[in-house]
Amino acid sequence: MTDAAQTLTHVPDEPVDENLWLEDIRGEAQLEWVREQNARTEELLETGDYPELESRILEVMDSQDRIPMVTKRGDWYYNFWRDAANPKGLWRRTRWESYVTDSPEWEIVLDVDALAAEEGVEWVWGGAGFLRPADGKSWRRCMVRLSPDGGDAATLREYDVEDRAFIAPEDGGFMLPTAKGGADWLDADTLIISSTLGEDAVTSSSYPRIVRKLPRGTALEDAEVIFEVPVDHLMASAGFDDTPGFERLLASDRISFFDVQHSVWRGGQWQQIPVPTDVDIDLHREWLLFRPQRDWDLDGTLHRAGSLLAADFEAFMGGSRDLTLLFAPDEHSSLQSWSWTKNYLLVNLLRDVSSDIRVLTPPAPDGPDEWVAAELDACPPLHTVESYAVDDEDPDAGDDYWLIASGFLTPTTVLRGRIGEGSAPVKRAPSFFDESRFSVEQHFATSDDGTRVPYFQIGPKDLELDGGNPTQLSGYGGFEVSRTPAYSGVTGRSWLERGGVYVVANIRGGGEYGPTWHQAALKENRHRAYEDFAAVARDLIRRDVTSPEHLGCTGGSNGGLLVGNMLVTYPELFGAISCGVPLLDMRRYTKLSAGTSWIAEYGDPDVPEQWRYIKSFSPYHLLRDGVDYPDTFIWTATSDDRVGPVQARKMAARMLAMGIPNVWYHEALEGGHAGASDNRQAASLQARSQTFLWRALTT
Repeated sequence: MTDAAQTLTHVPDEPVDENLWLEDIRGEAQLEWVREQNARTEELLETGDYPELESRILEVMDSQDRIPMVTKRGDWYYNFWRDAANPKGLWRRTRWESYVTDSPEWEIVLDVDALAAEEGVEWVWGGAGFLRPADGKSWRRCMVRLSPDGGDAATLREYDVEDRAFIAPEDGGFMLPTAKGGADWLDADTLIISSTLGEDAVTSSSYPRIVRKLPRGTALEDAEVIFEVPVDHLMASAGFDDTPGFERLLASDRISFFDVQHSVWRGGQWQQIPVPTDVDIDLHREWLLFRPQRDWDLDGTLHRAGSLLAADFEAFMGGSRDLTLLFAPDEHSSLQSWSWTKNYLLVNLLRDVSSDIRVLTPPAPDGPDEWVAAELDACPPLHTVESYAVDDEDPDAGDDYWLIASGFLTPTTVLRGRIGEGSAPVKRAPSFFDESRFSVEQHFATSDDGTRVPYFQIGPKDLELDGGNPTQLSGYGGFEVSRTPAYSGVTGRSWLERGGVYVVANIRGGGEYGPTWHQAALKENRHRAYEDFAAVARDLIRRDVTSPEHLGCTGGSNGGLLVGNMLVTYPELFGAISCGVPLLDMRRYTKLSAGTSWIAEYGDPDVPEQWRYIKSFSPYHLLRDGVDYPDTFIWTATSDDRVGPVQARKMAARMLAMGIPNVWYHEALEGGHAGASDNRQAASLQARSQTFLWRALTT
């Protein structure tokens, strides 16, 4: 452990916070401070080759040759598309015969740019949820989700895709004002609504506390409350399973980020599905799947964390505990996701952070009498390949599946296949840089406690191991999120082509090796994630890939907390830090935006014994005079209603007040937690971060 880390216990229990005034997110004085910092940062960064870089990044994001990813509804394939002419985006659709051509003919369903101009609101698309038609084909009515600023809070409005029009409330249409929450169709005239609108409707985590059944033409406040949770739980939600023949109403009490109690409406009341709150479930037709987050002792049988198990739903609810083990993790393999086709279950795995796919055949009257597993041979090493169903209710193509394949140097390919008949490419993404000049390697660093930590290194084939290569180290390490190989034309153009090395670290806290990998860095063990990341940095230096003055790191959200801890605890390892939409003030994070919802990940700073360990990874409180800190760029968005801009503001303000040199701050006024609401904003964000890192590590 470094000398810096050994001083963590000296952080005071109740530190003085001179920057509380910056917590007024939209106060005029606070926004004036933001504007001053933005101008200062833009003057520094948006010079020299910045305009060209921003233009080349935007060219990638706006490229007409990008793959239009689609969702099948009936005979139509829907896509949401942004480009230079349509920065807010087009919701559009086409037929399969057209989609497979090089130039599909698209029907515009909703033009968000035109809508924003007409209504004078900077709408940001958030998706659409369809009402299942009786015939399974004529998908027409949907609830469209639009955010006024890119945040999580959104307006929900009923839309007719055939008439290309919203259904106005005065004409009986559903419309819910901007709030956090969601809606699902119970039937053509009834919605199931979870919303933060209304009295006592919000949990302490800022999410919906109650669920209502909303008939058409009824005011939300008059709608029947059908489900509610205590105010100190994270969120209430509900939805309707509209699978023909298996219709049922489901509700979830999300107690914390990782604990949830599910219920099903049966016999005029809610009946809990009897599993521990840390066992994830999936209900599909007659099958109930289980994925325990921790080892699960069920009637004397131990099911390992990260396993996948199956049972007949009605039998399980009736008391049977006859479960079938479908997948068991080992030290190299983990379960990432699954998807049902009409007759099969597709299971997406990782093996040492490379994809592996299994096709499982369940018991059936005219098939095998037990589950049968087979490998889907579609996964090259050091690549990510994700499989999922095209439309499991399609009578003619119910066993069709998508394959989305990508690698650091392999542009994404979309394939369509049918189980038992193979697959074929449908769309290939363009190449945005000369991938042939580079190579991908996987290495393992050894963390402080002896754990082997994998990381990917992407760099020139003729890379000189002389310690002089500008290297960008990226990581996340939280919430069981896996960082897997993926193609990025932006990274290729903004970093690799300029001569840099790009590294992705698969540290604990993530999901690369399943829930045990995640839980190894929870709460009092949070330091393990940071030790892992520092171990990767040291390994890059040990191998002479780079040296501290040429090594930078970048991360956003929880990854912003990660690199914030690199800044204050391991400053000697890095020459520059790019820290985006971050958590940084862990003393007050539960009082800011949606922070309370993450107590299960970090701990509760209002509990003294928990604050004693939380303060050891609170960057805002670990800044010290007399330390040679790396150059630092902190960026965020005013409209981020998840993490919020406050922690980034306060960190930058404290560093500037301490006289720490080369500290820069930028806050986008729109964009929510993504930091950008359209491609131009996203290109500017990326160009600033990449320009900052490149200049800091090469001059």
